[in-house]
Order: sequence, then C-alpha cells, then structure tokens
Amino acid sequence: MAPIGEPERPEGFSEQGFPAEQDGVGAELARIAAEAEEPDGGSRGGTARRMRVLARRLGGGLGRGGRRLGTGSRNGLRALTERLLDAAPRIPVRDLATLRAQHPGARTPEELADLLTTASVRASTAVGASAGTVAVMPLPLAMPVELASELLASAAIELKLVAELYAVYGQVPDGSARQRSYAYLAVWSEGRGLDLSRPGTLLALNRSAALRRQVGRRLTRSGLRKLPSLAPLLAGAVLGARVSRTDTLRLATTVRRDLRGRGPAVPGYWDAAAGA
Repeated sequence: MAPIGEPERPEGFSEQGFPAEQDGVGAELARIAAEAEEPDGGSRGGTARRMRVLARRLGGGLGRGGRRLGTGSRNGLRALTERLLDAAPRIPVRDLATLRAQHPGARTPEELADLLTTASVRASTAVGASAGTVAVMPLPLAMPVELASELLASAAIELKLVAELYAVYGQVPDGSARQRSYAYLAVWSEGRGLDLSRPGTLLALNRSAALRRQVGRRLTRSGLRKLPSLAPLLAGAVLGARVSRTDTLRLATTVRRDLRGRGPAVPGYWDAAAGA
C-alpha cells in the first residue's frame, strides 16, 4: 500500500511511473551510457553482462514485435523507437563544470571533446563486440532482440556524447532537461549538429511525430549496418565492434564540425565553467 498522502502505484509500474519492463530497459541503457565515463569505458565482461540483461528485458517487453524486428516489422520498429524516446531523458549528462573538473588536463574545448569522443568510441566498440558474444549465449532469445539491444545501447552512448559535446562547445539550449534530451535525440537521428537555439525548436521536437519518424529511420539504417554483428562466434564480435566504432566516430566528427562552425552562445562560457 502506498504511504498516506501518496497516490497508489498501479501494479506493474515502477516508482518513476514507467511500466516495469520499460523502466528496466531505460535503467540498463542509463547504466551502459554512464559506463562510457569510466577510463576504460567499462570492462569488456561488464559490457557483455549489461547487454545480456538488456536483451532479456527487451525480449520480455517487445514480445512478438521485437522478434519480428529484423524482418522490418512496423510494430517492432515502433516499439523500439518508443523505448529509446522513453529512455532519452534518463541518460546521464554531465554539465561543463563537471566535465572540466573531471578532466583538468583539457585546456581547450577541442581537447575535452577529443577525450569524450575517445571514451564514447571505446564504449560503443565494446557494445558492438558484446553483441556478437550475446548472440552465441544459450539464451531463449531471437536474434532480432539481440540486434535491438545493440541498437539501443549504441544509441544511448551516442546520445550522451551528443549532449556533452553541446556543453563543451557552449551551445546547451534553454528548456527543461527532458526537452533537451529530445532535442539531442533529434541531433542523433539526423547525424549532424542542429542549431537548437532558435525559439520554439525544443517545443517542436518534444516527442513529436516527426521526431518519432526520424528516430525510426535512423534505427532502421543502423540496424542494417549492424546485421554483421550477428555472425557466428568471433566473427560477429569483430564485425560488430568495427561497425559501432565507425558509426560513433562519424557522428562525433560531424556534430563537432557543425558546433565548431557556429561558436558558443555565451562568450567566456569556458572560463566561467572552470570556476563554477
């Protein structure tokens, strides 16, 4: 029974108000993204364990739609898109003051962006390699669920990188953390550094139908590229690592170029963050 004064929580829902399976997926994606902060991007064994847990949760939450995802099922793709939209506000994002405190050796935005890119590429590579490992584990899962796990895990890592690059280059948009998370998801889905400073941009992107379509298209393209990670044994791990590394590095390079070309929204932001 809920404490006096608090609403009764419906059965099957978490304390945050997410359906239980959905909440578990979001929590795992947040942990995977957070491990990209670690010096080694999280151990290979730790990443493999996270991927197995994520695959189990997705297998329970996506149902038949998830099992048909690899054949282009609209229901499966829609379910996967919703999982990513639900998880986006939960991805941990550090502000510039925190990033500068954690990386005191980075003297310029470019040096800090280099460090963040390297860490994210390393974490994404580990996810790609782990997907091949998960594919040969004795689990009652269909292959498309394992592919879905890799797609969401890579997206979470890249979404965190995008958000922190906006902080590094002094272009964090106004609005709530939830609104910003959907704006960064739009950046991820389009693969370039959008100008998020224009009035009404964040409101227009807030779980809009257009954002859903764009995210779905990005997941479809990524899924086709990541299919080699489902190859047997070591071959799948090697191919998955290579594709994930290439995709994350390409995204970081393009977003950084676009942000660099616009310049910071507030002059002096870099030095101000050091004293925060």
